[in-house]
Amino acid sequence: MVLFLRRIGVRAFNFLATLGRASALWWSAMRWLPRFSELPLLIKQIYNVGYLSLVIVVLSAFSIGAVLALQFYTQLARFGAQEAVGVGLALVLLRELGPVVTALLFAGRAGSALTAEIGLMKTTEQLSSMEMMGVDPLRRIVAPRIWAGIISVPILTAIFNTVAIYGGVVVAIDWLGADAGGFWSGMQDVVDWWEDLGKGMLKSLVFAILITWVAVFQGYDSEPTAEGMAMSTTRTVVISSVLILASDFLLTLVMYGDF
Repeated sequence: MVLFLRRIGVRAFNFLATLGRASALWWSAMRWLPRFSELPLLIKQIYNVGYLSLVIVVLSAFSIGAVLALQFYTQLARFGAQEAVGVGLALVLLRELGPVVTALLFAGRAGSALTAEIGLMKTTEQLSSMEMMGVDPLRRIVAPRIWAGIISVPILTAIFNTVAIYGGVVVAIDWLGADAGGFWSGMQDVVDWWEDLGKGMLKSLVFAILITWVAVFQGYDSEPTAEGMAMSTTRTVVISSVLILASDFLLTLVMYGDF
């Protein structure tokens, strides 16, 4: 029993120590806003984590929008409510699926890449070399990647929502023959700028902060070995996915729950 409690205590202290190191890394990196001379670094990272994630986001968005429209139309047609397809599609995408799926895709592609890149820099002692030359790696390496993720994820979410709705239009209107007027008018009447679109984008911002925080910390704190890099990359995807789903529940509870 004593050994069991000791193990729990050790794990608890290790968790708190890791959380403390992650928080210190975050605040140390985020206290610097990108300066004009550092804009090329920021733009390069936006290209790496945002633009290079665009293909998988667009393809996934079109497929998900098409599937949702097919399912909504099939079920609503049983009750003669096909004109509500646009409303259901928009609300599900803007409130939930758009921010969540985009964040999961970003974590799997860009988050793991950030961890591997920073982990490789640590393994090859590039970070230590920067410190020896008087260059702060938190400002030069970590901060631009965090800001790039925070900027990219909301933009990717907006693109995801747009493409997914277009995929729904292709299936519901062009293929299944739903009324275009009812599709668009129902969406315009029900969807609210802040309640649906604004809160969904706020979710994507929170997810961006969580993903980039986990990704850069796992890379910066990884063991300087090939096995350590592999474990850190895996942890980035797993921890980010769990945090996205857990925080989505909490945010939905706060934003849309009746208290």
